Amino acid sequence: MNRPHATARRLLPAVLSALIALLLLPALAAAKHGAEHRDHGKGKVVGVMTRNLYLGANLEPALAAKDLNEFVAANGQILREVTANDFPTRAKGLANEILEQEPDLVGLQEVALWRTGPPSLAPLQTGPSATTVRYDYLQELLAELNQGKQTYEVVVVQNEFDLEAPADENEVAGDGPNPAIANAEINGRLTMRDVILARKGHGVHTWNPQGGNFQTLLPAPILGATVPIKRGWTATDAKVRGSHPFRFVNTHLEAFEPNVRAAQAAELVAPGGPLSSELPVVLVGDLNSDDDTVTGPDRLAYEVLLAAGMVERSTNNPLSCCLESSLLAVGGGGSEADFDHQVDHIMTRDPSRITLQSSAVTGLQPVNGFWDSDHAGLFSALRFIH
Repeated sequence: MNRPHATARRLLPAVLSALIALLLLPALAAAKHGAEHRDHGKGKVVGVMTRNLYLGANLEPALAAKDLNEFVAANGQILREVTANDFPTRAKGLANEILEQEPDLVGLQEVALWRTGPPSLAPLQTGPSATTVRYDYLQELLAELNQGKQTYEVVVVQNEFDLEAPADENEVAGDGPNPAIANAEINGRLTMRDVILARKGHGVHTWNPQGGNFQTLLPAPILGATVPIKRGWTATDAKVRGSHPFRFVNTHLEAFEPNVRAAQAAELVAPGGPLSSELPVVLVGDLNSDDDTVTGPDRLAYEVLLAAGMVERSTNNPLSCCLESSLLAVGGGGSEADFDHQVDHIMTRDPSRITLQSSAVTGLQPVNGFWDSDHAGLFSALRFIH
């Protein structure tokens, strides 16, 4: 048998590589995460995601403080934790999660805005007033998402609780300029927000943006006064690449009190509530409730939604909640084993028209030296059947 010519021997690997690449092109295209690349068969596929960003600290020590000194010290601890949890670095990982999955609509919770001002007790009586921005989680995340070009845009922002209080951030006793709170050298202000983002330039159209706060709120005792902890929802009508128009709702239900949480869920599904649209409805968010991975009263809110006809449209394998440490740096105490229940959900009230094609959990491993959040992220590709 004649041996191949030397030139043919050199060309053969290149020809084979080209043929293999051509054969693999359909598979590689199908492997892309974006819902538009999986849009085959009956109906239209829409990608949605829910992501809790983690406000950056554990607030419970401040809520549990028995006197002014404890309160000021706890607030200082909160500010130090926020700094240690380094949102500018975490925003890179959070943005990568979103960019890899390419959701058309994203519901964000705990989109914190941290501001500072001079130390004073007045904001507890008259309302927050600090204006110096330390961290704006929304702008930090958008900067990472939109490097080079605008990939995601804000549809609606809803302010939730907004609280300002004096803090001993530097842990130097007696250095504060206000004698009434001598240990406090600064005021810290936290404004919590729920946000909806839309993917730009990929056939995503939104209109009728709305937001609101729940009527049922947790009354938090702070230094003998009662402060209602505002929570709420954001919503928009949308149409994606020729899909049927639908209502997209994002929410964050109360974390600490199951009866308040259940009442808030009831407000969502009540006549005139955000889920009462005549359009097909998709609900995403941190519900702080589930029907099989949590126990006792923590099931109540999710059961209210199920009773109203809401149906799950996301995976619970793996589970997505939550790190047990308030510090997110690697070695700070959190581990993947902490993700042992589900409170983040993607649901629909129209299961015959909105089916689940695929779902994934993101952010289960730290990157850049930090966990992206104390929650993992949740993405679903939903098929809209006309």
